[in-house]
Amino acid sequence: MILLALSVFALTLLLVVARPWGLGIGWGAMIGAAIALALGVIQWSDLATVWGIVWDATLTFVALIVISLILDEAGFFHWAALHVAYWGGGNGHRLFPLVIVLGAGVSALFANDGAALILTPIVLAMLLALGYRPAAALAFVMATGFVADTTSLPFVTSNLVNIVSANYFHLPFDHYAMVMVPVDLVALLATLGVLWLYFGRQVPARYETRSLPAPPSAIRDPLVFRLSFPVLALLLVAYFITAPTHLPIFAVTGSGALVLLAIAGRWWRLGRGATIRTRKVLREAPWQIVWFSLGMYLVVFGLRNAGLTALLARLLAALAQRGVLVAATGTGIIAAVLSAVMNNMPTVLIGALGIHQAGHIPHLVRSAMIYANVVGCDLGPKFTPLGSLATLLWLHVLARQGHTISWRTYLRVGLVITPPVLLATLLALGLWIRWLGAG
Repeated sequence: MILLALSVFALTLLLVVARPWGLGIGWGAMIGAAIALALGVIQWSDLATVWGIVWDATLTFVALIVISLILDEAGFFHWAALHVAYWGGGNGHRLFPLVIVLGAGVSALFANDGAALILTPIVLAMLLALGYRPAAALAFVMATGFVADTTSLPFVTSNLVNIVSANYFHLPFDHYAMVMVPVDLVALLATLGVLWLYFGRQVPARYETRSLPAPPSAIRDPLVFRLSFPVLALLLVAYFITAPTHLPIFAVTGSGALVLLAIAGRWWRLGRGATIRTRKVLREAPWQIVWFSLGMYLVVFGLRNAGLTALLARLLAALAQRGVLVAATGTGIIAAVLSAVMNNMPTVLIGALGIHQAGHIPHLVRSAMIYANVVGCDLGPKFTPLGSLATLLWLHVLARQGHTISWRTYLRVGLVITPPVLLATLLALGLWIRWLGAG
């Protein structure tokens, strides 16, 4: 049965990545789920169980991308990138870390996919306006794509992986942030250091800002732009206020998306004066991710039914006996490797199921393993292009703009710069949780 479940999983992953016959990622995953159901790998009763796990995470993710698309149409991200270019003051060695910090901020607030898919083309256009050579532009583009994932830790909403894990283990938004915000700062510092060591020599020392437009010129919808700041602030506050009530995160994020849609569409004027086509925004929202999550996690449940997660549980139980630091580091490395070879979306649920089945683990160690699974699934995808759908889409967006990054090039960079960031982040997590437990 394990061999059959693994075969169905491998076929599903192939359909999702290769997308034959123009299949969307969602339909590829659903075909895999249908095959698993037909072969008896999963049962009809698993449908309700899996939907109960993924619905809040996937709809929250869609709402976050809708928010990002509206702000992008309003010129918010272009405005921010131009400000960063001017803050650099013509010093390329200052601009490089500023762009990385901008990517980290966008990833934290708008999810890693928003940072990778929306900010990268803007940064690329800015670099071309500054006259950067292709090698220097590649350094910035790779840095933007890399930091989008490595710093998608601080909030539950910063990564779809985070949402799935937080919902599975019932982690409140405020408790999650208390653990992960300091860890994310370590990840950011490690990312800055590693990216500078790898790409620093390719970054020109000087650049001219005379060819850049003024930041206000990037604003295409002044009303959405002005109101986006209080809306985003209220959204973040609402996450913390509603955390003790265990209100679904989608209730908050969906409300924020609805408010911005109403402002952008000028609903109180029946659309008169609107500059953003909200129907276009809704069409471009990643609705396929809903079917992808349901289908892929059904296939993952087939691995659980076949006993694969029980094998992982035994390995995790052995790690748990070694204490918080070893358990956190070991769990994170396992999750990272699995994410690199089989994608982080199924891996996070496999890891969660393994931790759940590991049996009687001390509370502090179990907590460390839960968060380490998230760290591994957030950072592990940077080893290979296969690690996350965001990376595959990011490579596709760059190729459409004439900047092809081969898998060989990506692997050469990812396999070098990911391990030190992953290790530093996991050690920081283990030490921080141990300190919180001692306090």
